[in-house]
Order: sequence, then structure tokens, then C-alpha cells
Amino acid sequence: MILFPAIDLKDGRCVRLVKGDMDAATVFNDDPAAQARDFETAGFDWLHVVDLNGAFEGRSVNSPAVEAIIAAVSMPIQLGGGIRDMAGIAAWLEKGIRRVILGTVAVRDPGLVRDACAAFPGRIVVGIDARAGRVAVEGWAETSEMTAVDLARKFEDAGVAAIVYTDIDRDGILTGLNIESTLELARSVSIPVIASGGLAAIDDVKRLLQPDCAILEGAISGRALYDGRLDPAEALTLIKSAGKVS
Repeated sequence: MILFPAIDLKDGRCVRLVKGDMDAATVFNDDPAAQARDFETAGFDWLHVVDLNGAFEGRSVNSPAVEAIIAAVSMPIQLGGGIRDMAGIAAWLEKGIRRVILGTVAVRDPGLVRDACAAFPGRIVVGIDARAGRVAVEGWAETSEMTAVDLARKFEDAGVAAIVYTDIDRDGILTGLNIESTLELARSVSIPVIASGGLAAIDDVKRLLQPDCAILEGAISGRALYDGRLDPAEALTLIKSAGKVS
């Protein structure tokens, strides 16, 4: 089980939102590269980065901050937010991003996702963000009629490396992961699923280490790490002691 610390970028700074509301952003660090180094020093093996401005504008906006993060750490990084074409995907992979996350474009242009998976095997992740079970796009500003499971099944044979499933209604409010919906999605496809949205404390990590969650690739933690509710050393020690990969 991989625990991914999250860096969400807004206007070049590390922030956390509440249910995806850009007007409800809390700034936790003005130096994203320093934050990334802190996560690496703490022992995390992966980093999850989202360009929030990019998600809303449909293009990479926080590129300088992302590039500074790439330069600051050696751990693999997965990046999402505003990456909507093959040129953008290729550019970020060439700059050192390990996996690119495609969200809105997975709904708007599923063919691009398939082409990207063929061009860059093992390096394309689909981001599925859901509100009340329905897929949201454009930085969560719009909700489609498609269900998360229906979208995931579109890519069953495409070669997608993983799916990041975020429950928007829980994101940033520390009420716990939506394990039930996440497992429902994971059981519906053969693609590895990463849980996101609401991870609040060490009890959530313990829940993820239960046998029924073994099908998940891991989970993303944001606000709980920033405000001290989740101690990195405790969480990573627990994962390793369970015989998992942290």
C-alpha cells in the first residue's frame, strides 16, 4: 500500500481546498519545493501533485512550481491538473514526471487517453473525481451524468497504470475516506485504484491495511499531513510493519 502525500498548487503555493472550492483555499506552504523535500525526508516513496489553477484553466499554470519540485526531489511524482493534449503529456514526462494524471480529458476525449497509454506504457493515470457518484470535470466545476464506474470501464483494456478516485464531498474536510465507493470501483475493473478525499487520521491508514483493501494501490493524504492529524512516521511505520510498501 502506497501512501501518497499531496501537494496541491494554487498561485504557486501549497494549498488545500474544501470540497474543491477554490475560494476556500488554505495556504500551508509558500515553497512547494521545500514541502516536497520535507515529504521525501519523512520517508514517502511517491508524491502526488495537482495544478489546481491548471485544472480550471485547462492548461498547465503552475509549471515553475512543478519544475522546482522535480528538481528538489528524487522520488517519483505523479502530476495532474490541466494536462489536456499529447504535447502536454509528453512535455511533462520528458521533464521528469513519472506518471501523468488525466481527468477532464478522460471524459471529453477518451481516445486521447488510449493513445497516451499506447505511447507511454505504464505512465498514464486516469483521475476520476466524483460528486454523489457522478463524475466531475473542469476542476470539479461541472458534474457530468456519467458514473465513476462507467468511466473506469471505458479504459479497462487501454493500459492505464492506475485510477485516482476522489470523493469530492469528502475532500479536505477530514471525515474519512469513502472506502465503500472506492472498493466498489476497484472491484469493477482490473485497473489499480488509489483512494483520495477525506483521509483524516491513523485509523484511516489502519482501515486501508485490512484484507478487503488489498486490491487498492494506495491512498492520497493532504490536509491531515499538513495540520498534524496524521503523523508521517507513525503511518509509514504501520504500513511497513504490515508487510506493505510505503
